[in-house]
Amino acid sequence: MTKIGVITFPGSLDDHDALRAIRLSGGTPVQLWHASDELGDVDAVVLPGGFSYGDYLRCGAIARFAPIMDELIRQAKEGLPVLGICNGFQMLCETHLLPGAMIRNESMKFICRPERLRVESVDTVWTCNFTPGQEIEIALKNGEGNFQADADTVKRLEDNNQVVFRYLDNPNGSVNDIAGITNERGNVVGLMPHPEHSVETLTGSSTDGLGFFQSALAFLQRAAN
Repeated sequence: MTKIGVITFPGSLDDHDALRAIRLSGGTPVQLWHASDELGDVDAVVLPGGFSYGDYLRCGAIARFAPIMDELIRQAKEGLPVLGICNGFQMLCETHLLPGAMIRNESMKFICRPERLRVESVDTVWTCNFTPGQEIEIALKNGEGNFQADADTVKRLEDNNQVVFRYLDNPNGSVNDIAGITNERGNVVGLMPHPEHSVETLTGSSTDGLGFFQSALAFLQRAAN
């Protein structure tokens, strides 16, 4: 079975949601601890949202220095699939695995609602089961979800097809309506909305979040054959 690890940090609250989403998608979830210095034999890793470790300084800033992150950064640069959700996206920016940064929402308010997104790129490990232009709805909850980058970086992201998702109704002021991006290789994806909260109709407005984890499983299974 394909193993996808989820790293728990001090204050994590969405790690178990991510573990459940992986299980519902047909993968084997593996819980990882931030203080470990190894990832074990997992095939992919999710940096979940919702942790508060060091957020009083800057979201994701301190968690980037957790012992496990050195190994994650090394393996991500070698091709390990990594999905960063919300705070996890902020961590990917802090580690420079992805460009840009997150600032306070334009409204200066915490936003929690279902959010419509358009799929811009399916050339990543985490989106290969979607179709270009597909519209999906997944949960959003953040206070610092406003993605910003300098003009040259934004142009490079656009020109290289590294913008993976756009908001249809930009909730936080993110430049170019960007909701998620990828690295050039397509193995590292970060997004602010929470796919792990949109995997069951009992608790979410859709099950569109399953597509992220099913994409990774399909990619990894093809790679193994």
